[in-house]
Amino acid sequence: MIVVFVLVGLVVLGVVAGLHWYVWRRLVRDTTRGAGVARRVGTGVIVAGPVLMVGALVAERGGAPLWVQQVVGWPGFLWMALAIYLLLGVLAGELVRPVVRRLLGHRSGPGRSIRPRSGAESVVFQAEGVDAPSAAGGRSGPPPAVRTRPPVSGGEESKEESNGDPSRRLFVSRVVGGAVAAGAVGTVGYGAYGVLRGPRIKRVTVPLAKLPRSAHGFRIAVVSDIHLGPVLGRGFAQKVVDTINSTQPDLIAVVGDLVDGSVKDLGPAAAPLAQLRARHGSFFVTGNHEYFSGAAQWVEEVRELGIHPLENARVEVDGFDLAGVNDLQGESEGQGPDFGAALGDRDRTRACVLLAHQPVQIHDAVRHGVDLQLSGHTHGGQLWPGNLVAELANPTVAGLERYGDTQLYVSRGAGAWGPPVRVGAPSDITVVELASLRA
Repeated sequence: MIVVFVLVGLVVLGVVAGLHWYVWRRLVRDTTRGAGVARRVGTGVIVAGPVLMVGALVAERGGAPLWVQQVVGWPGFLWMALAIYLLLGVLAGELVRPVVRRLLGHRSGPGRSIRPRSGAESVVFQAEGVDAPSAAGGRSGPPPAVRTRPPVSGGEESKEESNGDPSRRLFVSRVVGGAVAAGAVGTVGYGAYGVLRGPRIKRVTVPLAKLPRSAHGFRIAVVSDIHLGPVLGRGFAQKVVDTINSTQPDLIAVVGDLVDGSVKDLGPAAAPLAQLRARHGSFFVTGNHEYFSGAAQWVEEVRELGIHPLENARVEVDGFDLAGVNDLQGESEGQGPDFGAALGDRDRTRACVLLAHQPVQIHDAVRHGVDLQLSGHTHGGQLWPGNLVAELANPTVAGLERYGDTQLYVSRGAGAWGPPVRVGAPSDITVVELASLRA
């Protein structure tokens, strides 16, 4: 098993190195001449970036001291996001590059090529019957030999463009490379700003057939995937708490992936959660990242903070049942989800809302007659086009969908894992308002 793990790791590192070489080739080698300062700086950035990225991942999963995780985490995880969009930009640039060359070729005019040379300007005349000026400036003497060449087929670079006109190739590479770099930096910068400013409030109304009139308008503030860790710390937790409290919910549901680290390291970062306020209290279920961070300790920690863990358990709340199951990752520790314990003996004439971190748990929820499942886990894809990958692994990536008589709502989450960046998947705290059909 260890040998397989090492081999897989080497393959992954090889792929990462190859992709970075490709980015270096297009953005550094093709846009610079010789071994100048620009090339050395660009090469240094392309080499340091992936080293810090791997270091950030190893430090987090390896349990390095928190200060080490913080030092390598910020630049390493930001580079992870930047590398994605540099690569996508370079790939898109391959489509743009021939278009730019062709436009430049049209502007220079047909039938001639003008290239600066050392000491003088030489013009190759290709129109028949035109005399070239003599070295002395006159027009005497035989005309130069006329050289002809077949037309270049569409999509194929001429020999002149590929070999004889390096200044044009350099210009095109700089235009395309500059656009790629600016686009990637701008995308990642705006995506980081979106995370660090804190999640926005989203409101969704969900009608439940079994909900009594007395519970009509009941509001649940759903927050998932806060991911407190070496990058998002206490200040971010305070923003989340303040945003939730501003909605004045009836109940707060923390649907997993609260942390990426131990209670010892991140207990102070999670302390603001003690300020959560709701008429019927706050409830918590584990996510997969809790089991990478010491789930049992975190369950006790959130209890100390005044949040009620639902470990395969159920409570009655103002006209409906609120249940929670452990995350699937808990199976590795013998603490996986137990739908029988949470839902097996309940009165099915009552409406039931289930907290389950992963959307894939919806199929068990349907079998147990749940009316609404609240989940997170997907981050909405977090970094486009990550949503396309998330769709392959989850029945619903974000939003509200129906599965038989059960509805599933998936939050994009409040924080971010890895890069503190979101692109095409803004963070949210969702206020789910339950509606009775009898109202």
